[in-house]
Amino acid sequence: MVTVRDAELHALIAQKLTAAGLESLQANEVANHLVYADLCGIHSHGAVRVEYYAERISKGGVTKHPQISFERTGTSTGIFHGDNGVGQYVANQALEPIVQMVKETGVATVGISKMSHSGTMAYYLEKIAKEGFIGISMCQSDPMVVPYGGRENYFGTNPIGFGIPRSNGVPIIFDMATTVQAWGKILDARSKNKEIPDTWAVDKEGKPTTDPHAVQGLLPIAGPKGYGLMMLVDILAGSLLGLPFGKHVSSMYADLSSPRDLGQFFIVIDPKKFTDIDSFEKRIDTMIDELHAIEPTEGFASVLYPGELSKITYQKNKEEGIAIPAEIIDYLKSDIVHNNQFGGKGAFA
Repeated sequence: MVTVRDAELHALIAQKLTAAGLESLQANEVANHLVYADLCGIHSHGAVRVEYYAERISKGGVTKHPQISFERTGTSTGIFHGDNGVGQYVANQALEPIVQMVKETGVATVGISKMSHSGTMAYYLEKIAKEGFIGISMCQSDPMVVPYGGRENYFGTNPIGFGIPRSNGVPIIFDMATTVQAWGKILDARSKNKEIPDTWAVDKEGKPTTDPHAVQGLLPIAGPKGYGLMMLVDILAGSLLGLPFGKHVSSMYADLSSPRDLGQFFIVIDPKKFTDIDSFEKRIDTMIDELHAIEPTEGFASVLYPGELSKITYQKNKEEGIAIPAEIIDYLKSDIVHNNQFGGKGAFA
């Protein structure tokens, strides 16, 4: 592992994505996002993704100069058309009309139609929460999950998350896959040559595996409950927007020269339309204080609120630097744009 400062990591990522053909404005936004993920300890959505992005950009699977636009379809509804631009840039651009709409109407329900992989939703939810709004978001991913009771993959990891504003300006941010773990966590385990718990995934025989290289199917969180949630995500972020659904969602690696047509969905609420904002924030603060005051069980130092560990990790990594696998840093510092290792492979490449 190599420890790097966030500014250095940002520069390395932006430089590599620019070399792949992305314009600097977009490359810098993607770098903002990936560094944020690594700072938060969400390494599955950080620098480990750069080479895959670079290969897809180089091979034409991302629209390098997307013609993005916002279509307002109702008082508090709209569709942001992403033209299959790089996901982090498209989703970040969509925040402006979303925030403007919720300021006008109190509620905004907006779908992003046709984008590439957009990374961790926590990044967008934090921005929304810091504007003083409650945010809920969800997005599709390619079919990598064995449905409850089945042996063939159908849905994606289909994450869902929320952001809640607080009086101290540090929002509650929670972002989770509807699988036991996100695929990126397994990629992270691969990069570190670590085994995974046997509750995360199954091999080609449908049996639990601890080998991240043998994974051929992920498992829904809490069995039928996670299965139901991932269906909901797929419907709102896919079918509702007229996009591919379920097993028809494009694979991340199958054809890096073709767009992915992914969708993401936002529900944003102005709490002032429902209650006095001061009392709302006081209730949230009291809730956090009461959670912190609960006596922890064996093996835990304290009770944290959902997503709090990422906040602690962010601050620690901001001060001390981020630990990144040496091979990833070597790649970022090299003159190689990509090693042609992802294209044409299956979902679990």
